[in-house]
Amino acid sequence: MNILIVQGHPDHSEPHLCHALAEAYAEGAREGGHELRRITVADLPITFLRSARDYAEGEPPYYAKEAQEAVMWADHMMVVFPLWVGGMPALLRAWFEQSFREGFVMEIRDGRVLRHLKGKSARLVVTMGMPSLFYRWYFGQPGTKLLRRSVLGFAGVRPVRQTLIGMVDKLTPAKAEKLFSHMRDLGRKAS
Repeated sequence: MNILIVQGHPDHSEPHLCHALAEAYAEGAREGGHELRRITVADLPITFLRSARDYAEGEPPYYAKEAQEAVMWADHMMVVFPLWVGGMPALLRAWFEQSFREGFVMEIRDGRVLRHLKGKSARLVVTMGMPSLFYRWYFGQPGTKLLRRSVLGFAGVRPVRQTLIGMVDKLTPAKAEKLFSHMRDLGRKAS
């Protein structure tokens, strides 16, 4: 299976938990015999869309075209990011806006919506400071719902599974190793 790992942590000045989680997932995927590609959003010169016209008709930047090619190549995507202000960091959101444009992920033809990413699956891995159950049940997980339903789901990606990792500032080495082991297992299964 072809797996695309999207590292959505916007800070590349030092390794973070998101980087370690992505690496554990990649190790498992390699052990499972899967082909891998990676996109590290923090390494790209991301630009922001500023109008609906630019989104619909503008020329995507080179990195968005490369992302589109990688997404089409992939059977499964793993997207990892820290929860910031209830959702994905702005840099990752801008990457999705540039890369998942109308015409690429979907188009309307003869009054019908054609979803171009059908047959692909995804795993979201999201780290946060609060308890994940609090984010899920009290807040209703708005940031991951947006990505699961309105971005990936709307494009036809199914299933979109998620792993929410809360209380990361209190993560002990034993709990971290258990988490990395779980990520390796998910990578092996391409899940």
